[in-house]
Amino acid sequence: MKLMIASDLHGSLAATEKLFERFEAEKPEKLVLLGDLLYHGARNDLPERYDTKGLTALLNRYADRILAVRGNCDAEIDQMVLQFPIMADYILMYVDGREWIVTHGHVFNEEKMIPHPADCILIHGHTHVKVLEKHGDFYYLNPGSTSIPKDDEKGSYMIYEDGVFSIRDLFGNELKSLTL
Repeated sequence: MKLMIASDLHGSLAATEKLFERFEAEKPEKLVLLGDLLYHGARNDLPERYDTKGLTALLNRYADRILAVRGNCDAEIDQMVLQFPIMADYILMYVDGREWIVTHGHVFNEEKMIPHPADCILIHGHTHVKVLEKHGDFYYLNPGSTSIPKDDEKGSYMIYEDGVFSIRDLFGNELKSLTL
């Protein structure tokens, strides 16, 4: 199974168009979005080509291939315009025999976990910082931000395929990877 994981689009049509160019090139089964889709947030500068209407239209074209969770900048009004669910605080997924806890990171995170089995995988965004690490009895992964990265100037996403997580920039270049 191949999955693409991205977070913190924050209304940037420019970054999300690049993300979907990579989606078409990578050909994953699903795109997992970790929240903060349309609104840029009070603490962030406006991202490049901030266009929530254009971004909504782009996301809705792929609605049947998106799984998403709610970020701290997502609201009920966003759910009214998007054609896929975004209001869950987390999703439990079972991929290749392992439990994944998929969330935004503002409610549940590496310091405040839901009950979980050993060696599960916690995937969240929120911090805008790329992470692939073992954290106690689970793995903690963060694809960084597609539109407003805080750790460098490269917007990023993550690919999962055959037990390997790879964080890539919006041109497809691998930045770091983790093999389970």
